[in-house]
Amino acid sequence: MRQNFQDDLSSLQQDILRMGSLVESMLAKAVESLRIQNMELAQEVFELEEQIDLLEADIEQKCLRLIATQQPFAKDLRRIAAGFKIITDLERMADYCYDIAKTTIQIGNEPLIKPIIDLPRMSSLTQKMLKDALDSYVREDVELAYQMCKDDDAVDGIFSQVFRELLTYMIEDPRTISQATRLLFVGRYIERIADHATNIGERVIYLVTGEKKELND
Repeated sequence: MRQNFQDDLSSLQQDILRMGSLVESMLAKAVESLRIQNMELAQEVFELEEQIDLLEADIEQKCLRLIATQQPFAKDLRRIAAGFKIITDLERMADYCYDIAKTTIQIGNEPLIKPIIDLPRMSSLTQKMLKDALDSYVREDVELAYQMCKDDDAVDGIFSQVFRELLTYMIEDPRTISQATRLLFVGRYIERIADHATNIGERVIYLVTGEKKELND
């Protein structure tokens, strides 16, 4: 019985990693679709979002079934609870990726007011954060979870730069307001995805230590 339980926990972990991998792919595709104004790539993001929703529901049922049938306690219970919360964070990340892809569709083939450079930089850092978050979860690595906080500061710094630059565009030429506003929202979406990555770090710290820490301060 105990071995079966551990196998189930391992399967649960693999499902969560698969979900995280899909979110990483969604973010990369969404931002790239905007950078090169590729509507087909944006559509791929929409399709991935449907997969995420199905996977979240399946993992959620597995978590509930493990709690109901195995009655875990102490660290095993925290492990399941952390998994339950992590998939919620991943689902929210997927929603933001969907919103970025939707922005690609909204802008369409309209000439960009500036080359899309800093948003992909934000995205790359955020993808690294998500990968580190999932690695820290698999390895139960508290130090790696804490390290993500520094990357989140870097993401916030780039967003501040993007905000100032786009605001300047809007002030100097009111005709850019519509597109600049959409791009600002994309920056905000990426920033929120990074925040959810730090949430996963918090789940890992709780899983390993039993202590709740705030990494988004």
